[in-house]
Amino acid sequence: MANHEYYMARSLQLAERGRYTADPNPCVGCVIVKDGTIVGEGWHQKAGEGHAEVNALAVAGDKAYQADCYVTLEPCSHFGKTPPCADALIVAGVKRVIIAMTDPNPLVSGQGIDRLRLAGIDVIVGVLTEQAQHLNRGFCQRMRLQRPLVRSKIAMSIDGRTAMASGQSQWITGPDARQDVQKLRAESSAILTGIGTIIADNPSLTVRPEGSWYPVEQAIRQPLRVIVDSQLKIPADSVVLTDSRPTLIATLTENTRRLNADVIQLPSQAEQVDLNVLMSELAQRQINSVMVEAGSKLNGALLQLGLIDELLIYMAPKLMGDSARGLFHLPSLNEMSQAIDLAISDVRAIGKDWRITLTPQYKKGH
Repeated sequence: MANHEYYMARSLQLAERGRYTADPNPCVGCVIVKDGTIVGEGWHQKAGEGHAEVNALAVAGDKAYQADCYVTLEPCSHFGKTPPCADALIVAGVKRVIIAMTDPNPLVSGQGIDRLRLAGIDVIVGVLTEQAQHLNRGFCQRMRLQRPLVRSKIAMSIDGRTAMASGQSQWITGPDARQDVQKLRAESSAILTGIGTIIADNPSLTVRPEGSWYPVEQAIRQPLRVIVDSQLKIPADSVVLTDSRPTLIATLTENTRRLNADVIQLPSQAEQVDLNVLMSELAQRQINSVMVEAGSKLNGALLQLGLIDELLIYMAPKLMGDSARGLFHLPSLNEMSQAIDLAISDVRAIGKDWRITLTPQYKKGH
């Protein structure tokens, strides 16, 4: 009996190589096995380039005939920027296709599987499904809910402070934690912040890879920078407006300024940009995952709307005092029954700091 989990685990390892480069496409890996031997491997590197199955078939060549194909996502059945992978597998004459998960896009889900079965190929679905879904959870959420996965990164002191009363916040955490944040940026489709952070810190919000974690064979993919600026107060000399990297500004007012950015006017929610509409807009722009790097007001607004899917708290072993600023602006929480519970999924040391990964446990209605 074939060891399906073993070969699918290898396919998932290959898929992970695209975590910084495949966006907005999902990360996909493929392994082709003949007589108990891997004869071809491939992974999807970049949108518009060969999919994992095609890359693996190119390595396997004639050995793909009557072989088993392990792939982490249902082979596509439609023409996009590349031909259907299901057709390539049929032409290659593979005997069996083992799939981790079906395509989460409801418009095409199952069509690739049907195409393979109609061609007489044995298809098995559901091997290491949970791991495959987690790898592409942003893509899956965009397809399922029409909004991206939102992860908020916050650096804080051990007494829960994110900046001094003056606004000074550089640096709460150490260099290892800050480099870890670069990895999170690199795997995100977009970085979201508010105008307050732009005015206070004038950040670049770009990926600056150092060390060996970024695949050197791939050009750096810079995430879209998204700025919530209700009154369009952004200074013209802000760093995000002075380079060639993409920037989107969401505002309530009509744009009468010449800015080096894509400015969109969105509806109002309590005299601020409607964040639900913004998330829908980002999904339409094929944004799978958003990393929030913002102050307490924007983080608080997102949390109250149930839009933060995951919190990444970097906790530094230092005390900043009562007058320093907190994590979230949540003025509507007055009773313990209104408290937002968090589920801890991971705790690990990053240099001298700790990274805590949490999932908000929203009440019904979110």
